[in-house]
Amino acid sequence: MSQLIKKNSFKYYFNKISLYAIFMVLIILFASVIFFVQNDKEERLKVLGDRVVQNFRSGLDYEMVDLLSFSMALSEDGELKNALLSLDETKGYSILSHISSRFKKYTHLKSLRLQVLTPDFFIFARSWNEGFEGMPIWWFRDDLDALNKNNEPKVGMETGRLLTFKATVPIRSGLKLIGYLEAIKMIDEFSVKLRNKGVELIALMDEKYLDKAELMRDFPIVHEYVIANQNFNQQFLPKIEMLDWDDFLTKNYTYEDGILYLNEPMYNGAGTQIGIYMLAVADDALNAFKTQSDKISFFTQFSDEDIEKVVNAWENPYGSFRNAYDKDLIELLPKLHKEDKTELEFKAKSILRTYTKEELIDIILSNKHREKKVGEIK
Repeated sequence: MSQLIKKNSFKYYFNKISLYAIFMVLIILFASVIFFVQNDKEERLKVLGDRVVQNFRSGLDYEMVDLLSFSMALSEDGELKNALLSLDETKGYSILSHISSRFKKYTHLKSLRLQVLTPDFFIFARSWNEGFEGMPIWWFRDDLDALNKNNEPKVGMETGRLLTFKATVPIRSGLKLIGYLEAIKMIDEFSVKLRNKGVELIALMDEKYLDKAELMRDFPIVHEYVIANQNFNQQFLPKIEMLDWDDFLTKNYTYEDGILYLNEPMYNGAGTQIGIYMLAVADDALNAFKTQSDKISFFTQFSDEDIEKVVNAWENPYGSFRNAYDKDLIELLPKLHKEDKTELEFKAKSILRTYTKEELIDIILSNKHREKKVGEIK
């Protein structure tokens, strides 16, 4: 009898221990599943975030190269040079406002502003208003210091009274420097492009630049940054304020309430960090982004090859041309209205006559978007 009791007791404890063991195994398995699911989700967010940022960089570079090419071609406008040489500020305003209005009407450059500066950085003329002629601009534009040293074309996201894309190009009469042409574009225009793809841009400029950015002093401030684009989605402001900001800056991303927040450093033309670009991407846009081809730019809809071709202008600006000026002038001509390009067309023909037959063939063959041509160039 006692042996039977012991046997039943042993069986009872064995079953109880087995039950505990099974329970513990289930807990471990459940925790493992949660852990791997979380890790998998984290990894997928990182991969998607990297793709969004990579495409954002390409789109940003494209904006700057496009603006620089445009300003380099316009800096050769003969009428504008004559107005500058004769100090005819009224004529300068008329030329700039006419060019700006035409490009706003017929091209993607909807927020384009043009201005001409004297060699010592006083305003000669602006496309958007008169009455500022002779005003010094150097005191709130630190980015102009570099032009004193090398007089080379430059482009970047620059601080000033506002934060804008600025391309600044020397204007020369022969070898003499007679001024600078500057093409300016608001970041809000780029923000709209991104929003159309489901990406909200919040351009955050370091608060320390407010001492000169007088037109931005009433702009919202979050985490010691000024929100520079006026068309940002204000519904994101309270959400941004609630983020663990230090963690966000350290990891470069965070995911809260169905929104992936990413950040990318904002540099000016001299390579100095002046803020950050914050990108907010909701789940529906992320899902759409998953299905897009890796070879298509999310923001510009150009293929990777097209984007690389444009962005490579930084490192290989000439292509089949002898110099950047020849390349930019020739490539801009088809975009101009007839009355805007008469003199530039004459200059282009004069330039091409100096090229050899082989060089001209290279130029034709390197342009993939034109019809192939067979035969000799005489």
